[in-house]
Amino acid sequence: MNITFVGGGNMASALIGGMIAKGTPAQSFRVVDPAGAQRDRLVSLFSGIEVAPAIDRRVIDGASIVVLAVKPQEMPGVARELAPHVGSTPVILSVAAGIRTADLARWLSGYRQLVRAMPNTPALVGSGISGLFATPEVSAERRVAAASVVEACGEIVWCDEEALLDAVTGVSGSGPAYVFYFLEAMEQAARELGLDAPVARKLTYATFAGAISLARQSDEEPAVLRARVTSKGGTTARGIETMEAAKVNAHFVAAIKGAAARAKELGDEFGAAR
Repeated sequence: MNITFVGGGNMASALIGGMIAKGTPAQSFRVVDPAGAQRDRLVSLFSGIEVAPAIDRRVIDGASIVVLAVKPQEMPGVARELAPHVGSTPVILSVAAGIRTADLARWLSGYRQLVRAMPNTPALVGSGISGLFATPEVSAERRVAAASVVEACGEIVWCDEEALLDAVTGVSGSGPAYVFYFLEAMEQAARELGLDAPVARKLTYATFAGAISLARQSDEEPAVLRARVTSKGGTTARGIETMEAAKVNAHFVAAIKGAAARAKELGDEFGAAR
């Protein structure tokens, strides 16, 4: 499987590195990036990879997948530049947030062998999760091939409706920032209670990691796990009562819905490009 990446930034590097770690030869990859420093970095990271400064037929011919890993605002121009070089062979996989397949197809002069992915930043360390959507024109075999690219950096979920990718964006796309937000708060509280900064961080990180491991290994709902830790009249109960009084749960749900709504708005804004 030969894969061409348009854009050679952090996400492209993570996906290429993940696939190479799983056995795909570096010689299978071509990367187009106008920045010389970016191309040099990729060559130093992945010996044998081919790089190019611009899209042309040579870097597209023979590719079974073309991955568009550029910023959303760059996508209309990149897609139009790509359109004359795309035949009927490659699946085009977009990892750009907010770019809908209908708009991408329009910029690609009607080409509709399209898969859209919404990854998140833990993909950079091989622990991501991505939501995917494929247009009806993409065969089951090509869906599997496209999924193998993002699976190299973590888990995947398929969405039957493209609009659900906005929800994926609100939950897992933006989700790492929510986790970091709570980590910040726990560290701050630990320091204000007198713990040294290194101890505060160690306790906070280990608590999050341990709780996630416990939840993943359990068949029970998070609410059940929480109740099991929360003895009536105990220390945990006091903490939960404080958060409930401040409506933390409701505000958190509203925040995720707000992020999903913004994802839809961005899709509207990016799609307005002609």
